[in-house]
Amino acid sequence: MSSRLLVAPIALATAVAVAGCGTHVGRRHHTTYRRASHTVTVPNVVGMNHQKAQNLLQSTGLRNLAERDATGRGRKLLFDRNWVVVRQSPMAGTRVSTSSTITLYSKKYTD
Repeated sequence: MSSRLLVAPIALATAVAVAGCGTHVGRRHHTTYRRASHTVTVPNVVGMNHQKAQNLLQSTGLRNLAERDATGRGRKLLFDRNWVVVRQSPMAGTRVSTSSTITLYSKKYTD
């Protein structure tokens, strides 16, 4: 018998045996890494393009961002580059924890 004919069944049997090992097969383990919370000064992003404002805030360690339609119409900010920040909370210059939520109130450039 050719050794080539034995390779595929052996490889398949090995894969099945390895997949069946252990008691955690099929379970998903989610590990959350908690970052140490630091204090930073909130930069002024009013008047900035919404996408650039988000990028600046994230670069300072502020990653918990929320966004709202400043006109009150409840629109979703689907294309961030089409919006300009008109208000922010907390205000620029405020010292906050990096885990704080920063809310950007934006309107479309065409509003």
